[in-house]
Amino acid sequence: MRGTERTAGTATGPAASWTPSVPGGTVRAVNRLTARWAAALPAGPRGTVLSAAAVWPLLALLADGAAGPARAELEDAVGMPADRAAEAARGLVAALDRIRGSAAAIGLWARPELPLRERWVAGLPNASLGRFTGDDTADKAALDAWAAERTGGLIPAMPVEIDEDVLLVLAAAQTLRTQWLQPFWEYELAPESGPWAGRHLVGLRRRTALLDRVGVAGTPAGPLTVLRVLGDTGVDVHLLLGEEGAAPGAVLAAGVGVVGGAHPVVAGDALPLGEPGPGLRVGHTRSATREPELAVTTSPFDLTAEHDLLASAAVFGLSAATDRDHGHFPGVSDSPLAVAQARQAGMARFTRDGFEAAAVTAIALAAGGAAEPRLRYRVRRVELDVDRPFGFLAVHRTSRLVLSAGWVADPVEYAYEPYSGDGDDEDGDEDWP
Repeated sequence: MRGTERTAGTATGPAASWTPSVPGGTVRAVNRLTARWAAALPAGPRGTVLSAAAVWPLLALLADGAAGPARAELEDAVGMPADRAAEAARGLVAALDRIRGSAAAIGLWARPELPLRERWVAGLPNASLGRFTGDDTADKAALDAWAAERTGGLIPAMPVEIDEDVLLVLAAAQTLRTQWLQPFWEYELAPESGPWAGRHLVGLRRRTALLDRVGVAGTPAGPLTVLRVLGDTGVDVHLLLGEEGAAPGAVLAAGVGVVGGAHPVVAGDALPLGEPGPGLRVGHTRSATREPELAVTTSPFDLTAEHDLLASAAVFGLSAATDRDHGHFPGVSDSPLAVAQARQAGMARFTRDGFEAAAVTAIALAAGGAAEPRLRYRVRRVELDVDRPFGFLAVHRTSRLVLSAGWVADPVEYAYEPYSGDGDDEDGDEDWP
């Protein structure tokens, strides 16, 4: 790409320490897309990570420029009328960029010969704007550099290919970092049952007197244990443990429902004795203080994933928009356009000290025909995968906006250090810190 980037739109408001107010309608719409996406995840043995917050603004902006069936489908996916979607997208991106430890950006690149409607371009939220040079290799390298820069190197490449058919790329980048208010301690975890049985893994553990950090909710997926791990930036990570055999997508969707208040939670201090929820045991123990005790063990994770959004096009309102016999976005350009690619690359890392996540979503548009678009019907397929031990949601504490979500299926193997001959108990056990 030649020249320097310019900016469309201007972000306004207080400094980054300000806690953003995301309208409740936007929060519900983004969380609804998270649940739809989770419910449509294919079954498989590997973990995954996804961010509807890094997809929703792009769908909303496309809805604003769409017509016909494509507009109707995008309205359904974003959960609001298209004529309100662009404004909501601008507000969401601004809010994401003002959450402490979070950043968000929009990028747009187009062929020089592609005319763009000034109203639509001017409505993009604080976007980086560029023109392709015609050298596909150089243009892809420039897009990769943008993705890496906007995510601090967490996502090194834009998840779409650039070729002569691609006329326009609309992209969103999102990053999130937070440190735990109370760190964990590492230890060797050796599960005796379940899919990780017999393996020696890195475990995390900690104790607290705050019993309300854990609770059990009754959900359509069955009882769900929810552990809330608080971060220092106003972003928390909710770990979700469902019943053995519960569908991963259903448990994630149920977790989104818990965040939104659809499924009431019974907190740890009100749970009955026994085993009131998955992974929980409630009883009495002797202690040197009067404070109650919540003892937590879990596993760290380091996940990466790439999603082809067109594999579940109906979830994202992109079924009609992919019909290249027609143009679907007259509000974007006088030239007929159709969606050719839509992908997201994401990562999430949960350690003893904190959490970080990033996602880059890119939607590439190619030439479409000039005839009126026609409606297509596709059936969503949901498959079950019971091999993933737990899911997670990264949630903005004030607004309840889900920023990132995923499943942990590949635990971290424990690496033994050379024996030093001192510092261990005779029986090899460690005391809880």
